[in-house]
Amino acid sequence: MTAACAGALSAAFWGVLVLSLLVFVHEGGHYLMARACGMRVTEFFLGMPCRLKLSWKSRRRGTEFGVTPLLLGGYTRICGMGGVQDELLGACFELVQRQGRVSLPQVAQTLGVDEERAYDLLVTLCDWAAIRQRPAATGDDARFETLARDGRFLTEYDRGCDFALPGCTDAGAPRPLVGDVASALDRERSFTYLGKSFVRRTLTLLAGPLVNLLFAFVVMTAGLCLVGTDVVSGSNVVGSVGDGSLAQAAGLQAGDAVVSVDGRPVSDWAGVAQALSGVLGEGRDFSLDVMRAGETVTLSVDVPDGQDVQAIGIRPTTRKVRMGLVEASRVTLSYGASVAGFAVRLIMPQHTLETIQGTSSVVGISAMASEAASAGAYPPILFMALVSMSLGVMNLLPIPPLDGGKVIIELIQLVLRRPLSLRVQTVVSYVGLALFVLIFVIALRNDVLHLMLG
Repeated sequence: MTAACAGALSAAFWGVLVLSLLVFVHEGGHYLMARACGMRVTEFFLGMPCRLKLSWKSRRRGTEFGVTPLLLGGYTRICGMGGVQDELLGACFELVQRQGRVSLPQVAQTLGVDEERAYDLLVTLCDWAAIRQRPAATGDDARFETLARDGRFLTEYDRGCDFALPGCTDAGAPRPLVGDVASALDRERSFTYLGKSFVRRTLTLLAGPLVNLLFAFVVMTAGLCLVGTDVVSGSNVVGSVGDGSLAQAAGLQAGDAVVSVDGRPVSDWAGVAQALSGVLGEGRDFSLDVMRAGETVTLSVDVPDGQDVQAIGIRPTTRKVRMGLVEASRVTLSYGASVAGFAVRLIMPQHTLETIQGTSSVVGISAMASEAASAGAYPPILFMALVSMSLGVMNLLPIPPLDGGKVIIELIQLVLRRPLSLRVQTVVSYVGLALFVLIFVIALRNDVLHLMLG
C-alpha cells in the first residue's frame, strides 16, 4: 500500500511539473508575441485563475506575473480578446475619464441604458485596460475608475510609458479627454488585440503552439546529437527480460543468444521476431534453444490456453548512436509529421474513435513522466519534448477553443469583412469543448484500465 501511494505521489508530482512547464512555454509564446505586437497584457499566470495567488507586478511593463495553486493550466490575459462592440463605448469611456470614479447606476442613468448594458460597457473597457475595476469599499459604490496615465495619456501597460513626464495623473483621478471622443476610443482600441491587424492577431494566436513545437524540436534534435538514441544491434542476443513475462517464467536471461525457436534456426533478431510471431500465432507451447556461457540450453515456453499472446517479454540488445545535426533534424521532423498525422485522423469522422483509443489523459502522461524520471536526467527532458510536440500540434487543430480554431474564426471574419457574433463564437467553442471532453473521458478510461490491468 505504501509503495502504491508513493508511486501515485511520484506520478502526480512529475505530471504536474511536466504539464506546468509546458503550459509556461506555451503561454510565454502568446505573451511575448502580444507584447511584440504592441498589445496590452495585464496578467501572465502559471495555473488556472484563482483567488489564492502569489504574484508580483512588473514596473516596466505593468503586467502581473504569478502562480496559482491550480497548476494544471495557465493563462495570459491579453487585452481586447473579450467584451462587446457597442456605439456607446466612447461615451462610457469619456464619462469615466471626466468623473475619475463612477458607479454602475450612475453610468446607466447618464447613458440612458439599463444596468446590464452599462455593465457590459464598463467590463469591455476594463478588458481593454482603458479603465479598471477596483474592490468595493464600505459605503462606496464607485467601483470603476480611471487608470494612472503619463503625460502622453499612456498607461503602465503601454510601450514608452514614462511617469517621470509632467502631466501624469493617478488611478481614480479625473483625466478629461482632449479632442474627439471617437479618436480617443480608437487610440485605446489600438493597444488591444481587437485593434491590431489580422496578421498580428494571427501571429499572437499561433505563437503559443509554435513555441511548443520549437521547444520540442530543439530539445529532441540536441538530444539525438549530444546524448544519442538506442538502436537495435540486430544480433540474436537478448537484451532484457520483462518481469512476470512468459520468457522469465521459462528461465530466459539477459545475455542469452537465441539459436532456435521451436526447432527453427535463427541467427539475428529479425529471425527471432519472425519465428516467435509464427508460433505465438498458433497459440501453443514451444521450445527455445539458447547459448549460455558457451553451452546450449533448451527452455520451454508455456503459452496460456485461450489467450491471444503476441509477445513473450524479451527485448533486443541495443547500442547508443549519436546523430549528426542534419540526420537528427530529419528524425525530429519525421516524428512531428507522425504526430500531425495522428492529430488529423482525430478530426476525421471515420477514424476518430479508433484514434481516440490511442490517446492518453493527464493520468497517463503523469505515469509516463514518473517512469521517465526514474530512468535518469535526460529521459524526462526528452519526454517533456515529446509531450510539447503533441501539445503544439493539437493546439493547431481548427477546432475552437483551441488556438487553431481561433485562427479559423479570424479567417472567416476576414472573408466576411465583419466580426462573427459573440453568440456564434460561443456555440462553436462549446461544440469543440464537448469534443475534447469526450476525448478526455475516453483517454482517462484507457489510462485507468491500463493502470489497473497492466
